[in-house]
Amino acid sequence: MTHSSDGTEKIPFWRDDRVWRIIIQLVVLGVVVLIGSILLGNMFRNLAQLGRQFDFGFLRNQAGFNIGETIVPYQTNDRYWWALVVGFLNTLRLILVGFVLATVIGVLAGIASFSDNWLLRKLNVFYVEIVRNVPLLLQLFFWIFVVFYSLAPQRSLNDPPTPLLGKGFINKAGLFIPWPANSTGDWLALLGVVLGAIAAFFVWRWRVHLMETVGASGKTQQWMLIGLAIAGLLVLLFGMEWETPTLGENNAITGGLRISLEYAAVLAGLSFYTGAFIAEIVRAGIQSVSKGQWEAARALGLHTGLAMQLVVLPQALRVIIPSLNSQYQNLAKNSTLALAIGYPDFFSTFQTTQNQTGRAVEMILILMAVYLIINLVITTLMNLLNRAVQLKER
Repeated sequence: MTHSSDGTEKIPFWRDDRVWRIIIQLVVLGVVVLIGSILLGNMFRNLAQLGRQFDFGFLRNQAGFNIGETIVPYQTNDRYWWALVVGFLNTLRLILVGFVLATVIGVLAGIASFSDNWLLRKLNVFYVEIVRNVPLLLQLFFWIFVVFYSLAPQRSLNDPPTPLLGKGFINKAGLFIPWPANSTGDWLALLGVVLGAIAAFFVWRWRVHLMETVGASGKTQQWMLIGLAIAGLLVLLFGMEWETPTLGENNAITGGLRISLEYAAVLAGLSFYTGAFIAEIVRAGIQSVSKGQWEAARALGLHTGLAMQLVVLPQALRVIIPSLNSQYQNLAKNSTLALAIGYPDFFSTFQTTQNQTGRAVEMILILMAVYLIINLVITTLMNLLNRAVQLKER
């Protein structure tokens, strides 16, 4: 044992735990680097024996295959990289709409579990238990074969389509529903709705601030929110030019929006499946708030809706949002099952490209990178939202 200049005992480095921790970590890092270099060396040697090099130049070659459903222009003589972009946009459309629908379904089902209506509670339990315990792939087959194909029993496109509530049609080509016309007035009306939604958000924050700090009833702001909601609904219904699908000669359908049956089936399956898990998260989050918080809210004269909005839900969000992050990531990853029922998502485009080019290593890396980036973006946004809803100590 040696002593330092100030007289304290100095521990030899070979007996210092901090030094050994650093040494062990360096050894583990070296082993990982060694194993990685061996694997990469084997990969490059195997590729060389096959007469190939590790590069992504093949992405500039012509794809030569068709993509059945696209939201951007695509032709068979386009490049592989553009085919992957088209498939990615199809996946993105599926994921983003799925987030909204799954959240709405899950929140409604989670709140329904606290309903005083016996039938509503039991239906919610039935929905959650059935959907959570049946494999998602089987549910996708159910939606495409039992639901949508049964609604479109035509043998060919020349047969009369099935009407939907008098406003749309369904046949083998897809769902045809009313949709706004692509005109300047529609874009201006949509902009007005967006600005109204932003104004409603600030009015809602103003109302909550007054109720928490001054003890105001918030009735004025509540009527303002109702007025903005009614105005937005009127703009959507009457301020926009809606195209309704019409049946023409040879049962051809024109106008409106066409949604393929495959997209509708995948979207419904992912939304209801993920919504069942979100329902349990919402239920658990609400139950995590102590009964005393409910009693205190009622003692202040708050009815059930205000108690949920101002007291229970802000505290429940701290439990709900971290778990929602996992469910949103699961929805993004489960979207790869769309290949099973013929929806051309990114995974489907990836598989076709890999089969044609034989570039398994490069394509697997691209696939991993794309879904890694998607999930990292989801995690980042949910973490920001989680920090925003955390209760601040005064």
